[in-house]
Amino acid sequence: MAHPVIKAELREKAGKGSSRALRREGKIPAVIYGDKKEPTMVTLNQISLVKELDKGGFMNTSYQIQLGKSTETVLPRDVQFHPVTDRPLHVDFLRLAKGSSLNIMIPIHFVGEEVCLGIKAGGILNVVRHEVEFSCPANAIPESIEIDISQLEMNDSIHISMITLPEGVIPVIDDRDFTIAMVSAPSGLKSSETVDEEEAETEEDAATEGGEE
Repeated sequence: MAHPVIKAELREKAGKGSSRALRREGKIPAVIYGDKKEPTMVTLNQISLVKELDKGGFMNTSYQIQLGKSTETVLPRDVQFHPVTDRPLHVDFLRLAKGSSLNIMIPIHFVGEEVCLGIKAGGILNVVRHEVEFSCPANAIPESIEIDISQLEMNDSIHISMITLPEGVIPVIDDRDFTIAMVSAPSGLKSSETVDEEEAETEEDAATEGGEE
């Protein structure tokens, strides 16, 4: 699996003063850690980093950090942003050892809402989990898990056991078949159905009583 490449440069100095100076030059300080190695301090080109952030799925994408002629396979673990401008200020990357796996939260995306049987009948998609924690191969992390809900009817639900997952991707929660989403009847429809049921029961009772007389 090919990883997108981010070019970086080594940096020697740490600290707030040095980081501010780098940002004025259009560079973003970052650190690469993990895999039982010493942390490596690097700088990234701000424009290139912002382009990767704007693509979406940055935190779930494994990258090749290119340092001169050498490369490091990494996964972004944290991005600090300016509280006012939203400009990236610092990035933490985790080294990914060959053949390793890790636990990561992956977004859940739903498709087929426009033709979902239950929604067309007036139901509402009630999402219980917008993301789920999975154990994944470090070199094959899904950007998202896609679930087709087109065939769900009113009061149907999707459980984790019903989802076809990519090879090697396993839910971290393995002691129960938890719910991802369900199609629920709106409160107004529920109330109407309750009234109809009560009226039907009343009519049935009245008919029974009349027959007994």
